[in-house]
Amino acid sequence: MDLLIKNGKVITAEKTEVADVGIEKGRIVKIGKGLKADGAQVIEAKDKYLFPGGIDIHVHFNLFFCNTYSEDWDTSTQAAACGGVTTIIDYAIQTKGKTLKEAIEARMKDAEGKVAIDYSLHGGITDWNAKTREEMDYYTRNGIPSFKMFMIYRKEGWMADDGILFSALEETKKTGAIIMLHAESAFVLDLLIERYHTEGMMKRYGAYCHSLSRPCFTEYEAIQRAATWARITGGRVYIVHMSTSEGAEIVARAKREGVKIWAETCPQYLLLTDEVFKKENGHYFATCPQIKKRHDAGGLLKGIKSGAIEVLATDTCSFNTEQKDMWQGDFTRIPYGLPGVETLIPTMYTFLVGKNRISLNRFVSLVSTNPAKLFGLYPKKGEIRVGSDADLVIFDPKKKVTLDYRNLATRCDWSPFQGMKLVGYPEITISRGKIVAQDGKFVGGKGWGQFVPRKASGHI
Repeated sequence: MDLLIKNGKVITAEKTEVADVGIEKGRIVKIGKGLKADGAQVIEAKDKYLFPGGIDIHVHFNLFFCNTYSEDWDTSTQAAACGGVTTIIDYAIQTKGKTLKEAIEARMKDAEGKVAIDYSLHGGITDWNAKTREEMDYYTRNGIPSFKMFMIYRKEGWMADDGILFSALEETKKTGAIIMLHAESAFVLDLLIERYHTEGMMKRYGAYCHSLSRPCFTEYEAIQRAATWARITGGRVYIVHMSTSEGAEIVARAKREGVKIWAETCPQYLLLTDEVFKKENGHYFATCPQIKKRHDAGGLLKGIKSGAIEVLATDTCSFNTEQKDMWQGDFTRIPYGLPGVETLIPTMYTFLVGKNRISLNRFVSLVSTNPAKLFGLYPKKGEIRVGSDADLVIFDPKKKVTLDYRNLATRCDWSPFQGMKLVGYPEITISRGKIVAQDGKFVGGKGWGQFVPRKASGHI
């Protein structure tokens, strides 16, 4: 063995046990008690938890905006490692008039030699035609079986109308692919944005116009339509960044009816309310969809407890304060997105396990095992078993931290969770047997991460 972790409390989605974990050549090779080091490096983990590495399946790194980039591949993946995330899945969004293949190859080239942890990609479909349908089938069989579609962005030409979505879902029934769906009602949403996009409204309400123009029904009506098309076609749909209580209820009901539908939510929708938009820096918090009401946070928590929501992801897009300030009082010009990949595991551990008594096993399923299963990484990722990749987090459940962006590895100069009191924090992050982060500092090497091909027909 190269590395031996001793006496940790091993937490998986299925069980909890105190054990030693032996690692060789990037894989877990032994799990048991009293394992001998035989020259391996030893990490003593008594009184610590050992989680499978976090998997954030919804991030946007190195995103170009207004002649500059949000946080780059290097620092964003290093930040992920410091927060206990060992695998991320980003997006390769098709340019209108070009092929999906061009988008995927360009994104892979862009990331090559820069990512600090393992990664994969979702295809992003904005131009549905016969060629795109063929490419979707090809990539489903060749390592990228998930595809993002948008029910909004009509003016930008990205929107998948009901016919396009119906056709794509029919394909997923045949191939085992999954459609990752941004569910908001485009025509009503555009109408309401225009209604609030006046000098008088923006002077009166400021960044809160972002919330007023996107009432809850603009999301849950779209989720209901998506669930209907998935039921009729027998297709497979995954609702990204679900933010409404009613949306969680619709997904729960559809699942009971046998629809192949899954959903994620994000920390910002559980920890914050739309009152943040009334702050002096309220425009910092703009996301798409936006942070909703207190009852929505409660409904989403209920959905996590019931199993309606199976995945926690972040939708990370680390626009800094300079980029956010480009809005100049116009809520339609705010770059949408929040930093969050580095704080996913500690904030959700404090909120779900510490405050709401979610079990450790359920917590692991939400941040690691379920994403791995649904998106074709399991059991290579998302598990602690012999033969799995040695992607592990040694977690100190007693460590107290007051969250401060200045102490994080991210290059972003603010955090939506600034000042949050955390109890429990990642101590060591291991990627394929290599220690890449320790005590909040990145200690791995540039370009350590590898592209990981995935399998179709993943399920939970």
